[in-house]
Amino acid sequence: MSGIREAIEHLSAGIAAEPAKARAKNAPATARLTEGLKCEVTGPRQERVFTDMPPATGGEGSAPNPGWLLRGAIASCTATVIAMRAAKLGVALSALEVTVETDSDLRGILGLDEKISAGQSAVRMKVRIAGDAPPDVLRGMVKWADEHSPVGCTLRSPPAYAVDIEVG
Repeated sequence: MSGIREAIEHLSAGIAAEPAKARAKNAPATARLTEGLKCEVTGPRQERVFTDMPPATGGEGSAPNPGWLLRGAIASCTATVIAMRAAKLGVALSALEVTVETDSDLRGILGLDEKISAGQSAVRMKVRIAGDAPPDVLRGMVKWADEHSPVGCTLRSPPAYAVDIEVG
């Protein structure tokens, strides 16, 4: 925990001294269709994740689908921010589990009803947390983390979104 706390304090001090350092263009993720509905998603530091769709939609179900990765991103981002907050406050966590569920309607992705979004229509998150702090402090950390999770904040207040199409 002390390594996390020290890293956060060091980064915070650097940004406080030079606020312009807080802004960054994040590393890109590039998805390449490999076969059928399977994609390989890569990053600039050799990160690699695979996706596939379930057999009912024409995939093989050989990897998580992109919607599941979205739920995983919400859950892991929230868990990470809770752990960072705990480290900053000196709270030792003995358990932390974040579960995210969503609702969707396949008519959207299949184009069967243009009034129905292909996106997730509801997001529910459950956090199980235990540590050496009173329950109100633990609840406060979860609330703070939920308000400061980059993935959660992006979903709640979507940024500008642009698509550049290159043919050929």
